Amino acid sequence: MIDSLAALGRAASPSSMLDGLATVAGPAMKPANVAAETSFATALSAVSQDAVSTLRTAEGMSLKALQGEVETREVVDAVMSAEQTLQAAIAIRDKIVTAYLEVSRMAI
Repeated sequence: MIDSLAALGRAASPSSMLDGLATVAGPAMKPANVAAETSFATALSAVSQDAVSTLRTAEGMSLKALQGEVETREVVDAVMSAEQTLQAAIAIRDKIVTAYLEVSRMAI
């Protein structure tokens, strides 16, 4: 058995071991929802729409759980996702308010 493993190690070069990896599917990358030439306001609007959608999905899952239509794990996943989205939205809001206050303090 050791001889067959040693022969296998000699037969496969490092480059031949990588053959076929290009066809292996990796994690799905979600394309950005915003085109390169969009304005900041448009990008912020798109992000806020996604956040509202995530929160509504979690609320809908909670209602379905009360009716017994979905499992508890699905509800917990949806609520955790909504919580993360809300935390991110609050952090972005705080940064925007801080930036506004910094600009308003500037001397003209």
